[in-house]
Amino acid sequence: MILLRHGQSEFNVHITATRRDPGIADPRLTEYGHIQAEQAARQLRNESIARIVCSPYSRALQTAEPLARVLGVPVQVTPLVRERYGYACDIGTPRTELDMRWPDHDFSAIDEVWWPDQHEPAESVIGRASAFRAEMAARPDWADTVVVSHWGFILCMTGLSVMNGQWLRCDPTMPGPREIVWRS
Repeated sequence: MILLRHGQSEFNVHITATRRDPGIADPRLTEYGHIQAEQAARQLRNESIARIVCSPYSRALQTAEPLARVLGVPVQVTPLVRERYGYACDIGTPRTELDMRWPDHDFSAIDEVWWPDQHEPAESVIGRASAFRAEMAARPDWADTVVVSHWGFILCMTGLSVMNGQWLRCDPTMPGPREIVWRS
């Protein structure tokens, strides 16, 4: 499968500049983030992709839009691939609002409030990644899947730190990383 980190968000710009949480809940993509999403869609358009799995955060949903459009593939939304909850940007948008913004997506399997209400321990994200790895390994179409996700979740899946808009391949039938190194 292919793991794609969402494009640059408003949060990414501010925290990179100040190293302080700017307090932006569920930030949207910047103009550059939209460009990164379009670039990823162009890079992946000739891949054999039949399924897009996406985090319910707005920045991931916006990143998935051009890919879904170019490929003509529906987007399956699941909080299983969401970011580790630790900053204001990890406060999500309620399901009913997401449903209004993206009426072509099915949000019916998601709770109204689908994000945690407190800091998420590393073990929790590692556990989610492990569960997702097992779920994907059991699917015959895992090789034809793109997962639009986040830095922390992709780190737990691969052990690698990826930049906004960057994608990489991940074989869910192989063991996950032995060690996860969270940057401070």
